[in-house]
Amino acid sequence: MMKLSDMFAQLAENARSFEKRASEWQDEMNSRNDEMMASARKWQETAMQRQDEMNQQMRSYFEGAGEQVRTQWQTMQSAWEDQFAQMQKKGEDMRQSAMKGGYFPDWAEAYAAQMVAFAQKMQDEASNAMAAATEARAKDAKSKKS
Repeated sequence: MMKLSDMFAQLAENARSFEKRASEWQDEMNSRNDEMMASARKWQETAMQRQDEMNQQMRSYFEGAGEQVRTQWQTMQSAWEDQFAQMQKKGEDMRQSAMKGGYFPDWAEAYAAQMVAFAQKMQDEASNAMAAATEARAKDAKSKKS
């Protein structure tokens, strides 16, 4: 049978190793959080620039586009905006329950990271679409020449 003093020593040892592990986890979380924030900041810096370039390309594209393309585009754009509004509403509902549950800071960080990831995906999608459009225009121009 374990002596009381041994049991206390064992408990103290467990507590120490748990504290050590917990602080390691904390450090890991913090460093990952720093990475996340740094990546978010970096993305934000280039995002503005890319947004300007994209807007210019879009303007020149629409100047040359027909009525049908414009109509299709507006339909698609309003569908996207509806979807974004739904996402925001869901985010707001989740935010309120996070506030009630007392884990708002964690939720806010996760939400921000999620939004940055989503925005990155959308930008990549847009870049790919622009590249495809440019390529298609070049082919189209070539076929008209020959």
